[in-house]
Amino acid sequence: MKKLTMEELDRLTVDQFKESTKIPVIVVLDNIRSQHNIGSIFRTADAFRIHSIHLCGITATPPNREIQKTALGATESVEWKYYQSTIDSVKELKQDGYFVVAIEQANDSVNVNVFKPNIYNKIALVFGNEVHGVDDEIMKICDACIEIPQHGTKHSLNVSVAAGIVIWEIFTKF
Repeated sequence: MKKLTMEELDRLTVDQFKESTKIPVIVVLDNIRSQHNIGSIFRTADAFRIHSIHLCGITATPPNREIQKTALGATESVEWKYYQSTIDSVKELKQDGYFVVAIEQANDSVNVNVFKPNIYNKIALVFGNEVHGVDDEIMKICDACIEIPQHGTKHSLNVSVAAGIVIWEIFTKF
């Protein structure tokens, strides 16, 4: 067995990526503190051809050296938009016909592997702050909530890890 070379992987160029068909998912980052988490989520969004990312509140924006350390260029391929308030992002998405889903531990949450995204035309996935999670005001206006089952002693996953799990699950179902 040998690892594939970059040429053998035959990845898209940034221009080809921008022109390619994306899955109808927008990732909303609600006040993410860590720029490394932001960069990692950009890289995951690129890997699974997410439509775009909304960076909200205190979430840092490109160009940014700390984001770039983990994004490795994905800030150039994945479309993004900044919102001063997550509420503004979510309200705009709902007006545009998106089914808005919080990624959080909450009553009435649906297990990530049970959620059926393909019955909705467009989905927005809201990932919350590393300490406080998705803001309570955002939770009130979301259409649904997805939870990642956990069986250890900790009550949460790192936001970039949670994003990777959820985005992969959604990608496989589209």
